[in-house]
Order: sequence, then structure tokens, then C-alpha cells
Amino acid sequence: MKLTARLTVLGVLALVSASYLTAQEDGIAIRGGIVYPVSRAPIVDGVVLIRGGKFEKVGSPDEVKIPAGYRIIDAAGGQVVPGFIDLHNHTAASDLQDNLFQVNPEFRVLDNVDWDTPETRIAVAGGVTTVLTIPGSGTNMTGFGVVLKTFGNSPEEVVVRFPGALKIAQAGNPERSGGDLGAGRIGMNWMIRNVLLEGKAYHDAWTSFEKGEAKAAPPKDPRYENMRPLFRGEVPVAVHTQIFQVVQSTLRILHDELGLKVVLDHGEFDGFVNAPEFNKRGIPGAFGPRGFYYDQQQSKFIGLSAAWRWLGMPDSKIGLNTDAPVCPQEELPYQGTMAIRHGLPEPVALAGLTLNAAKMLMLDQRLGSLEVGKDADVAIWTGSPFDPRSRTRVVLVNGKVAYDSDRDGIRF
Repeated sequence: MKLTARLTVLGVLALVSASYLTAQEDGIAIRGGIVYPVSRAPIVDGVVLIRGGKFEKVGSPDEVKIPAGYRIIDAAGGQVVPGFIDLHNHTAASDLQDNLFQVNPEFRVLDNVDWDTPETRIAVAGGVTTVLTIPGSGTNMTGFGVVLKTFGNSPEEVVVRFPGALKIAQAGNPERSGGDLGAGRIGMNWMIRNVLLEGKAYHDAWTSFEKGEAKAAPPKDPRYENMRPLFRGEVPVAVHTQIFQVVQSTLRILHDELGLKVVLDHGEFDGFVNAPEFNKRGIPGAFGPRGFYYDQQQSKFIGLSAAWRWLGMPDSKIGLNTDAPVCPQEELPYQGTMAIRHGLPEPVALAGLTLNAAKMLMLDQRLGSLEVGKDADVAIWTGSPFDPRSRTRVVLVNGKVAYDSDRDGIRF
């Protein structure tokens, strides 16, 4: 086995590049600039205190005094925003799927994650601090992803949660020209529904035993074990779904019939026509990487995230993604730039990359905003993150300086 600076999550021994051995500082104070907590109004000349890897205090200079001994990072003239969260990412896993079977709920990317790579170092420089790394979309159900930080020295620092989400591709990429079951949408929908019903039966049997209602424990089955958090409502299903009819199938099968926590992923082409029904059910969507749709009936381009919003999706349910490496993960803020250009309000775009994304992952108690007690993931930008002329100056992950342009050079 070759040891490199690219670390696998289950590795017991690893070598870490010297530049990444950043010790946890006792206290850090970011002052100056415009601070965007996201959960509240922006603060001009704000102060952010960080200690123990968490946000300690956030407020105006009148509200927050910097204790003696804190390292001060001057953000004057810039903008201070939470670290961005990419809701659809494939770059941290070296092997994404196995295309032999159309449904593989037993698969997971946790075992083959590399986090210290050139790609993640550039992602950090782009202000991306958390990613949902999921299997690919070569089949209908390629397994479970993992939520990761883009910087850290150990599995404990990097892994936020496993399972992160179950990856389902409702149609499109998995469609095949052969005659196998699942080649078309009717077979795909049957297979997805069937394996989830099997997983629910397995979960229900174990729940009955755990409550003392059944005397004997069911046999353990790795095919369905990771599904249990789905049916407890603890983990979402990230569904690669797009086009009007396919998005309807996602809504009907996964939400209405099976009662799962669904995150609409992609949502492209004319899928936005379903927005009123998603709004009734409170289902969120992470849109991208294709940010616009040419409507032939109207002979014009339509911004997708804006269209979902215009047709009823609440601001708090809108997110964005890169589908990296389809779009490089460090270009996640540019997804926001394009969404704004096509009609999405800038505050909604910022929330879509931060707090809304954390809510979709069911991790908003830990991520997504500059609030006391949350993980200290924060980026200092030279200007608006949605202005392509801006760049990050300093990025912190879990309260550690993961990137400093003066120290590391301009990576992105």
C-alpha cells in the first residue's frame, strides 16, 4: 500500500503535508469589513471571535470586544461570509459507482475518500469548506455519500456525517439502450420503489425488536443497514432529477409514497413547472450546474433557480451546486453569480450556498451561518463572492487557517 499525502478516511496511518499541519489557535478575531452572518442582517465593521474551532461571538464592535491574546485578522475593505457548502460533489471519491446493478444501496463512498488533494486545496481557496460527496449517476441508486470538510488533518476533523445522503438518479444518465430491467423510466421507478420498500421493511423489523415488540432480532443485512437513518428522518435522499415528468416521479414516489426527506438535485430543464407542488410539501431544491433553460415556447432563456422561486419555492428552500467535477467545486460562487444574473436575489444566492444548504443536509445546527457555537468555517473575500473579480484572502475551517493567500499564494 503506497502512503501519500492523500489520505483515506479509514486509514490508520497517513502522512500529511507540512503546510497542512496548522495547529488550533487559542483564539482568533476577525474584524472589519462587512460581516454576513446569513442568519441575521449584515454587520458593517463587524467582529467575529473564534475559539476551540467554534464561533464564540459575532457582532458589532460595540457588542463584541476582542480579548487579549487573540490573533487578529484584519478584514477591512472585504466581506466575511460563512464557508460555502456544495450539495452535489463527486471530487473527493476515487471510485464513484459500479454499473453492474441498477440499485446498490449497500455501496458507500466513505471507504475510498481522498481529502488532501490538489482539487480540495483549490476548493478551499474558492471558499468551499464543506461538500456532500456522493456516488455518481450511472445507475438509479449508487449508494450513500458522506459530508466532508475540505480541510483537516484526521478523519475526525474531515468527516462531518456518514451517511451523508442516499444518492438516487431518477432518470437521464442511468437510461440504457439495452433491454435490462431499468433501461427505461418505468423499470427504474419500479426498482427504486421496490428496494426502498425492502429497506423500510428491514428498518421496521429492527424497530419492532428494539421496542421489545419482537422477541428475536432480525438478521443483519448490510444491503439495508445504511437505509435505517433514512426512515428515521435523520438523513436526506439527494435525487438527481430533472425534466417535468421525472421531477413529478421524484415527488410522488420518494416523498408522497415513502415519506423520505428529499432534496431535489439539479432540477433542470422544465422541472421548475412543478414548483407549486414542491412548495405545498416543503421540499427544497439544489439547482445546477446548468443554471438556465431555453424555453422554446417563449423564445427566451430562463434562470432555473429564479424560475423555481417565481413559481412558489420559498427563499429558504433554494440551494445551488456544481456537480463537481462537471463544474469545478471552487467555482461554486459562480453558480450564484449566474443565478443572480438570471433573476435570483443576491441574499437568496448567499443563503443557498450556506444556511439553506446546511438545512438541506439537516446540519444547520452545526454549519451554514456565522452563529455562536457553530463550526468556525468562514472566508474573508476581497469583495462580493459573486463578483468574479473577487477572491478569498483567508479561509478558516473548524477554526483553523486552511488557506491564506499571503502565506500560500493565490490558488484561485
